[in-house]
Amino acid sequence: MNRRQLLTAGAGLAGAGLAMTSAGRAETRYRDLPEAAFYDSPNTMVPLRPDNGPDYNPVVTLNGWSLPWRMNGNVKEFHLVAEPVERIMASGMMARLWGYNGQSTGPTIEAVEGERVRIYVTNRLPEHTSVHWHGLILPSGMDGVGGLSHPAIPPGKTFVYEFDLTKSGTFMYHPHADEMVQMAMGMMGLFIVHPRDPSFMPVDRDFAFLLASYDIDPGTYIPRVAEMTNFNMWTWNSRIFPDIDPLVVNKGDRVRVRCGNLTMTNHPIHMHGYDFEVTCTDGGWVPESARWPEVSIDIPVGAMRAYEFDAVHEGDWAIHCHKSHHTMNAMGHDLPTFIGADKSRLTGMIRRETQGYMPMGTAGMADMGEMSMELPDNTVPMMTGWGPYGPLEMGGMFSVVKVREGIAPDDYADPGWYENPPGTEAWEWTGELPEEARNTSPETIISPRDHVRRG
Repeated sequence: MNRRQLLTAGAGLAGAGLAMTSAGRAETRYRDLPEAAFYDSPNTMVPLRPDNGPDYNPVVTLNGWSLPWRMNGNVKEFHLVAEPVERIMASGMMARLWGYNGQSTGPTIEAVEGERVRIYVTNRLPEHTSVHWHGLILPSGMDGVGGLSHPAIPPGKTFVYEFDLTKSGTFMYHPHADEMVQMAMGMMGLFIVHPRDPSFMPVDRDFAFLLASYDIDPGTYIPRVAEMTNFNMWTWNSRIFPDIDPLVVNKGDRVRVRCGNLTMTNHPIHMHGYDFEVTCTDGGWVPESARWPEVSIDIPVGAMRAYEFDAVHEGDWAIHCHKSHHTMNAMGHDLPTFIGADKSRLTGMIRRETQGYMPMGTAGMADMGEMSMELPDNTVPMMTGWGPYGPLEMGGMFSVVKVREGIAPDDYADPGWYENPPGTEAWEWTGELPEEARNTSPETIISPRDHVRRG
């Protein structure tokens, strides 16, 4: 899909844009609005290389896209439309959310350090809104806190935010008006400011996504906005595994992963197969002398982190939140534990009334990933997804970094499952086993000095 196909005229947007004055009043300043682009596909859009203005390597928004712009003199103009949207979270599940330009999360805004941006925000929601530019340095009246920075944007109106980008880095945008409702409904997006000097912190692949959580009862479509703690849908860019796109990487690439957290809890994002360096926060770039090696990075609420690694290890590598209940979908919080229980008599009684009843949970919950159970409409299994060797028993905040030899620079298509070279895959052992060591004492046991390691 090219930029011309993306651009569609925003209905009902005839008339002048409104810009906020320092006194908080709206005045007519511009006669024409830039066209509002819309994209409702749940797939990752291959990033568009800039065809005017300063050069940069665009980010790849997982299961998302970057907002087109136009140049008006020396100002880069964007058009955000806040509106109700329908988001396909995964095959078989659609959520009715609020977002921007046809999607939640909203499109990524990309610009370059030193540029002046003018962002038209049209409100098609049933209530007022605003946009806060999280982490950016700008005038107080452009900060987007409704009632404090400027009057909130009424339904049907368009306001203009205009400011200079004084630093590069990884930022976000989201409302600061009826925030509990509007963010719980999915209103958020990425704002990436690239360095003015393309030789500063260069990478070959630059991935970005936002963490969001929802409480959507099975069989329903709209999040419960009053929920504070017990969320059941944990998403990256409002998508859940197995329908979060993989991070496709060419072997040898320098790779950056940017992740922002707009949920109500922290998330330890862990990537298999690699260690990496944290190189950026929403406060700015981390000096080389202050970086440290990690395999997991805990992302606090309302924060962004970016890390980098060299893709030298070929394979399929899991990337996920390390809170185990965040890699599940439609999770019930009142499930009893049946491990060790004998349900055979109960199963016989239930099957007299409901043929095909399957007892589950007596030996763990892996059978939920293997068996297909009848579910309410618009509901996905708690554990799902299949790999080359069987069920992955995952959901929620989980994806795969796929490192391959020979991936073209602009190729982000899924290359399929990795085939492990001979001798590099775990296998079943049928021979004689070494002596099994066992300890039942809770006390610390000190190995004797003459201990001989067996192997």
